[in-house]
Order: sequence, then C-alpha cells, then structure tokens
Amino acid sequence: MVEDVYQVELTASFLERLEAIEAFLSEANAALAFDDLLAELRATMIPNLARFPRIGRRYVDNPPQSAEALAQLATLPEGSANALREYLHGDYLMLYVAVEVNASMYLLSIRHHRQLSFDFARHWPAST
Repeated sequence: MVEDVYQVELTASFLERLEAIEAFLSEANAALAFDDLLAELRATMIPNLARFPRIGRRYVDNPPQSAEALAQLATLPEGSANALREYLHGDYLMLYVAVEVNASMYLLSIRHHRQLSFDFARHWPAST
C-alpha cells in the first residue's frame, strides 16, 4: 500500500508567526534557537506532517478554557474547528489543517510555548 504524501503549504499567518518567534527569541538572547527551529521544520516537522497528516491531536479534543478563545472558535465557519489539529514538537506548537480531498496541508500558525495563544480571527475571515 502506497502512502499519500501531503503537499504542505505555509500560510501567510504561519510566516508572520515565524517572524514573531524570531523576534521573541532574539529578545530572549536565544537567536540561535531560531536557526534550530528552521532546521527542525525542514528536517523533521514538515516531513512528519506530510507523511502522517493525523499525527497532531484534534484541537477541539482539548478545548480552550477562556471565554475569549471559545468566542473566537464560535466565529469559525461550521465544521472548521473540527478540522483543526495541533502538532507539538519540542518548545513549539503548530496549528494546521489537512485537506484529504487534494492531499494538502496548511500550516496556519506556530508559537513557542511561552508565547500567547493562536489568533483564530486571522485564519478564517468572517463569512459575509
């Protein structure tokens, strides 16, 4: 049986979060840790997700406890929250969505465990 390898796409919000992590680590005098993160993304994290798209846990299996986060989840299009998955690797947590129909994966966000939570409003604009 041949396994499908998903095409992994880095979204604009993911790239923005990488920049924020770089600034965060620079302020903490740990700039070399950002180079390590990029190396891990290329060598381990992205290949793992491409090969095993369900490796991360479903985001809604461990729902947020704050009223603000719950309100943000409620604004997502119907069914979207169920598609969100989290992948934890070392000090980093990634938020992603795997789309089986076209074997694509979209990395939505990444954060260092000491940074603030995800910004859902940026991932899914309100429907009109």
